Amino acid sequence: MSKPRIGITTSYKDNRQSVDVHYANAVENAGGIPILIPMFQHKETANDFASLLDGLIITGGPGITRGLIGDLPDDLPPVDIVRDTSDELIYHAMSERPILGICYGMQFVNAMAGGTIYADVQNQKNSNVHSSGRGATDHPIRIESDTHLHNILNVSELITNTYHLQAIAEVGDGLTVTATAEDGVVEAIESNDGRIIGVQFHPERMTDRAQPLFDDLVARAKA
Repeated sequence: MSKPRIGITTSYKDNRQSVDVHYANAVENAGGIPILIPMFQHKETANDFASLLDGLIITGGPGITRGLIGDLPDDLPPVDIVRDTSDELIYHAMSERPILGICYGMQFVNAMAGGTIYADVQNQKNSNVHSSGRGATDHPIRIESDTHLHNILNVSELITNTYHLQAIAEVGDGLTVTATAEDGVVEAIESNDGRIIGVQFHPERMTDRAQPLFDDLVARAKA
């Protein structure tokens, strides 16, 4: 059997796409084949491309504007409409296959399910600092038992990196909160069937302690 093919979305700015190599490395280390996803304009193209894939990673990015509560802060640029449109097309095209949403990707999944997003959680909810650009460092999160995330990582607490200004306010339909930070900020969500996993942190940059997320995605894609 061929290796599972995992699509990876990319950032978009000034008519150029880019992606952190750590995403591709994590997929390859999990036994999958990483495939970078181009920017789509049309549903038919996205659907045809999706037929090449077994799973999807929606990567981190700039400020999400879907389901937004408040205004984006000056230190967080909004996502380009080109990426926003393309992400929506490939998300719908992969509606029956496993998806891992990371940071922006988790917030995107939540917004697509009708959930809402704080534009600047630190100032709107008086939370701890969650952005490394504002001085945040690694922090612990608590993972709920009897969740797919707990089964994947096999821990109840995990030290994660801290790279976000936005955060989930209201959880979207069909999604459940599976991990929170000490200040109550949502750190992970999942669909009831476990097909969709979303994490606020960046597991591709957390070496072995978060690699099981990619191992699980590839295993589910293979199945």
